[in-house]
Amino acid sequence: MRALRYDLAFRARARRTQTWGFVLLSAAALLWVWFGVLLLLPYTLERAYGEDRKCESRLLTDRGTADKGGDDTCESERDWPELLGVLGLSVPVAVVGTALYTSGSVSHRLSEHAAEVARLSQAQDAT
Repeated sequence: MRALRYDLAFRARARRTQTWGFVLLSAAALLWVWFGVLLLLPYTLERAYGEDRKCESRLLTDRGTADKGGDDTCESERDWPELLGVLGLSVPVAVVGTALYTSGSVSHRLSEHAAEVARLSQAQDAT
């Protein structure tokens, strides 16, 4: 009975690890979506005295990219280091999430496999 309790606790830890991996992968996906929003959608700059200035997206413009020509105000508002910072932050989150999810999944499957092998071994010994 003690082995069963240990096996159930092991499976619960494996599922918890897998859940943390899924949460981190979801966070990385949200960062990738945020990167896409910052890169692909046009935006509006709010200036003093209620004036708004519409800026093109960083990537999809008539000039190729927003860095070629245009106004410095729009270029400096969404600069490439900010975009690459969001993308760079998502990489370690995704790597750790992948490792945790994989580790949890493998641990759970190995526990199920070991339990099935033990059950088959007991059934063979009983006959």
